[in-house]
Amino acid sequence: MKMTRQRKVILESIEGLTCHPTAVEVYELVRKKLPRISLGTVYRNLEALSSAGLVQKLEPCSYQKRFDPNVKNHLHILCSSCGRLDDFPVEIEIDLKKFVKLKSEFDITGYRIEFTGICPDCRKKLAKNPARKH
Repeated sequence: MKMTRQRKVILESIEGLTCHPTAVEVYELVRKKLPRISLGTVYRNLEALSSAGLVQKLEPCSYQKRFDPNVKNHLHILCSSCGRLDDFPVEIEIDLKKFVKLKSEFDITGYRIEFTGICPDCRKKLAKNPARKH
């Protein structure tokens, strides 16, 4: 994959982020440096960067795709109320890839594990208004 100026700016814009921005959020960041770039261009380049293994595309159930500059295997936790998606900083005691390979006939190339729950902000809102459903 050719590293165009647009792709370089996209990578630089999300580098070091701990959130998992949507394509629209990345677009807003990139427009600060490339004001004439389109959302479609950002989206296509994020897909290309994901295919090249330079960003990780996250597709949580029933929410927008998000992009993670951390391409190492790691866990995520998703708020089922507001859609907030965070890294879940827990080390797994076993080698999941090795374990799954032993239990299946697959050659394991990676994994994505996503926990769901209610984030602290939504928990506070629900505590203030218990009649509100999530």
